[in-house]
Amino acid sequence: MKLSNTSEYALRILSYMARKPELQYSAKSLIDNLKISDKYLRRIMTDLTKAGFVRSIQGREGGYEFAKPTSEITLSAIVETIEGMQKYTGCALGFEKCSDENPCVMHEIWVPVRVGFLAAFTGKTLNDFDFSVNFKF
Repeated sequence: MKLSNTSEYALRILSYMARKPELQYSAKSLIDNLKISDKYLRRIMTDLTKAGFVRSIQGREGGYEFAKPTSEITLSAIVETIEGMQKYTGCALGFEKCSDENPCVMHEIWVPVRVGFLAAFTGKTLNDFDFSVNFKF
């Protein structure tokens, strides 16, 4: 299972900002450090701002900062904002009526994966990341 590029970028942006959540980040610094195009970053930041995760500060000294504590921003809420969780909670083959009573051929394989994914993404916040890892963005 793979997240969409847009969800990956949103998680990348917010996890980068969550390393030092008290700071304000300029669009230029996010673009340069995360290697995301200007247009793509601004579209994602608009969605994250509308969702109330970040706030946009206008002007020369402007940028983005968290609008709520990182401990209140779950991974599933980020993905839901960007693309919706249905892609990850529904049938692996895309059938609308797939269920335990009416399973598709992938149902038994997909259910444990889906449950694990949902548990990880619903139960974890940006505050739960291990920032001691010296990862280079």
